[in-house]
Amino acid sequence: MKLGLVTYNLARNWDLETLIKVCETVGLEGVDLRTTHKHGVEPSLSPQERERVRKRFEQTQVKLVGLGAVCEFHSPDPNEVRRNIDEAKSFVVLAHDVGAVGVRVRPNALPAGVPKEKTIKQIGESLREVGEFAQGFGVEVWLEVHGPGTSNLEVIKAIMEVANHQQVWVCWNSNREDVVDGSVKPTFSLVQNWIRHVHINDLWREDYPWRELFALLKQSGYERFTMIELSYDMSTPEDAVKLLRYYKALWRELTSPSIDGQAKR
Repeated sequence: MKLGLVTYNLARNWDLETLIKVCETVGLEGVDLRTTHKHGVEPSLSPQERERVRKRFEQTQVKLVGLGAVCEFHSPDPNEVRRNIDEAKSFVVLAHDVGAVGVRVRPNALPAGVPKEKTIKQIGESLREVGEFAQGFGVEVWLEVHGPGTSNLEVIKAIMEVANHQQVWVCWNSNREDVVDGSVKPTFSLVQNWIRHVHINDLWREDYPWRELFALLKQSGYERFTMIELSYDMSTPEDAVKLLRYYKALWRELTSPSIDGQAKR
């Protein structure tokens, strides 16, 4: 597995050069660029600007892994759903142009007064449409485990069964809802065959079994990125470097096997 950084929220005020410099300094191998942040990698970029972003990442060992859109497909308003589908497609084109592997989208609720099964079907069908579009660009679509009700892994599993497309995968989000009696194994097993992207947050949290998660990822053959997603507002990039160096050391320790080869808790 590799360690990377989500720009939400720690790096939201860094331009692209600062972001890359910090990752190079710390030794982080990839970035996941969240929309609306200062780096400015958005669908509004011109072809020339997109080419500059692609070339900048070609000049560094830091990989542009993903683009974090905020496209949601749960609304009861069909016009709103269509707007979000079209916006997700614009991020797919952007990902292709700048060299990103995938685009992250999310469910964000189970609307009150709407049957759960109807919302699940709507989200899944929307994802399939975006996935069919993304296939033509060689871009993956990652469904983030997100939102009240929709962060339930049973719901995510049902959505993925509806989507049923080879370009549509799951972004594990390390939510508290994942944990059942101190373990994430029951919920992880529901979606493990779809996981292609992973967000991790406060590794010092005692209410989340990080060693078990990393062991399960390894056992499933996961060899992709675990992306740091922290909410801290650091005063300077220099302060962030100190925190991220500590974080990387802790990540290395938590992802290392115990002496007997079994995952430590």
